[in-house]
Amino acid sequence: MKNVVLLGSTGSIGTSTVKVAEDLPERIRLIALAAGNNSELLLDQTRKHQPAVISINDPAKARELRKTLGTTCEVFSGAEGLLKLATLPEADIVLIAIVGTAGLQPALAAIRAGKDIAVASKEILVMAGEIVMNEARKYGVRVLAVDSEHSAIFQCLDGKPSASVRRLWLTASGGPFRDATLWPKEKFAEITVERALKHPSWVMGRKITIDSATLFNKGLEMIEARWLFDIEMARVGVVVHPQSIVHSMVEFVDGSLLAQLSTPDMCLPIQYALTYPDRAASDRVQTDFPKLGNLTFQAPDPERFPALILARRAGEVGGTLPAVLNAANEVAVEAFVNRKINFPQITETVSRTMDAHQVVAHPTLEQILAADLWARGEAAR
Repeated sequence: MKNVVLLGSTGSIGTSTVKVAEDLPERIRLIALAAGNNSELLLDQTRKHQPAVISINDPAKARELRKTLGTTCEVFSGAEGLLKLATLPEADIVLIAIVGTAGLQPALAAIRAGKDIAVASKEILVMAGEIVMNEARKYGVRVLAVDSEHSAIFQCLDGKPSASVRRLWLTASGGPFRDATLWPKEKFAEITVERALKHPSWVMGRKITIDSATLFNKGLEMIEARWLFDIEMARVGVVVHPQSIVHSMVEFVDGSLLAQLSTPDMCLPIQYALTYPDRAASDRVQTDFPKLGNLTFQAPDPERFPALILARRAGEVGGTLPAVLNAANEVAVEAFVNRKINFPQITETVSRTMDAHQVVAHPTLEQILAADLWARGEAAR
């Protein structure tokens, strides 16, 4: 039985994690849940799974939950609440599914408390991959991937050394605008928020869905992979695979390739992270190859999707630049969703912010957070 702390229980990854726990009640126990602001869903999850501790961002909503729940569980709030949950003595693993930078401090706190972490929040490794992985080595804990792409690579590598790898291949659906005939670069300024939120393969939160449309999600995943698998950016590649059946591949130095395949369902990589090193039986994900038909692959188009170029640059330069890329993108996506800028201006805003930044090499956590704050102000400006 794994005692799991789930930070971000009401988001898309969080609700999928709850499904996995319900599928495997003899393997997974949710001992703590944290939510952003959806107190109604958090209350439902709490009544069903009876965690010992919960937390919500808003202190006022925390007070309401205390009144409703009485003494059945402890209720915390804000950043302090996340840290409290992340360091619970009885926890075996902390799954971090908080959008944005709020998951970074709880991730480090969990590691320093000797807890394995499962990472669904890209920002943690994009911003502070060097620090996080160094701390994980220092405290002897695992950093497990929840993203389907990184889970696939982890499964294909199966402990093989970095020296045996020629290239990691992250697959991308290509998003809703992958067809250059339907969506040439000249039409990108006409893309509406509603159209960008219609992902062809996955059901995800708003931010990551927009990132899928720009391919920034794949750029961030490239930087994540660089740290998770201790491999330089030059050996991390992206290939567009519209069917989203091959979740990623490892190309070895002898030319062999290993791939992990399944019908798209986030429950599968979540389950693997939470039950690792075991594989638990589950009927949730079924893959019928005859029904799938063809699996196709193509090179991404950097002219239409320059986010990949920006991400590779940030990953190669390192230091505080990935944090700047991430923060500027968050601000730009929010501006696009609020109809303040058009679709191509997301990438343009990130590019200009990166150009204006003075990079700090091998930064401290304080320097990373300062770069993040600076980039938000610069991007907004």
